[in-house]
Amino acid sequence: MLESIINPKKVERGAVKMFLVGLLYASVSMLGVKFLFSSDPVLYEYAGMIVVTFCVMFSLPFMYFLIKQETIEDEQVEGFFSVWKIHSDAIYAFMWLFLGFIVAFSFWNIALGDSNLFNAQIETYCVINSPGNIEDCVNKYALDKTPVTGAAIKGFQRFVSIIENNAFVMLFTLLFSLVFGAGAIFVLAWNASVIAGAIGIFTKQSLSGIPIGIARYMIHGFPEITAYFITALAGGMFGVGAIRNGIRNQRFLRVMENVVILLFIAIMILVVAAAVEVYFTPILFG
Repeated sequence: MLESIINPKKVERGAVKMFLVGLLYASVSMLGVKFLFSSDPVLYEYAGMIVVTFCVMFSLPFMYFLIKQETIEDEQVEGFFSVWKIHSDAIYAFMWLFLGFIVAFSFWNIALGDSNLFNAQIETYCVINSPGNIEDCVNKYALDKTPVTGAAIKGFQRFVSIIENNAFVMLFTLLFSLVFGAGAIFVLAWNASVIAGAIGIFTKQSLSGIPIGIARYMIHGFPEITAYFITALAGGMFGVGAIRNGIRNQRFLRVMENVVILLFIAIMILVVAAAVEVYFTPILFG
């Protein structure tokens, strides 16, 4: 019913509207899982993934509409700057949707005080930030809310680890969008929930700390997720372009060239985001 009430064609161009839609969808997902599945010991064990699944289902109409529109526009342009200009408005729109996800996920994660809602996200955070001591990391953050010491990696080793993880996510996003263009929203909603989980850890589950937590993770999180959005658009446009025009059509060749340009931009942004996360963010936030 939500997709009927909120028309993607009217919301896509409005930053504030996209932000509010993100808030709404993420909030409904969190509260729905909390109150519908908390009494089921089996399903609630996978609450972290169910939250993301709900958010994805709500967001699919927006992703589908956006990729379809961008593919049509992409057939008319070529060249690095033209490609970026024609797609930048769509990327900005989904960045606001993503920010809405993060704010709502962060708020309800802390307000509800139920670590089970983000169990998978906490484990993912520990895999990235404490790979040598994952089990203890999960136990401490999920139960005690106390900082984890030791086993963390720093400097160039951490930079390489983040690049590897981001490259895997980028590849997964590309494959998802190729198989099912709008399906890439799963990767994006998942990353929003992981960032929200990290914000909860950083703020020690304090609502008042959410703004500083968002600032900390968005310094590198925004460019990082921008790269994933670009990748999702590229993969979706490739698939839709092939279906619309056929692989031998001149228009499809133009789409293919633009897809390569978008993927190159995404890779460069990921490298910069990883460098900011490792070498710049710690200076500001410790």
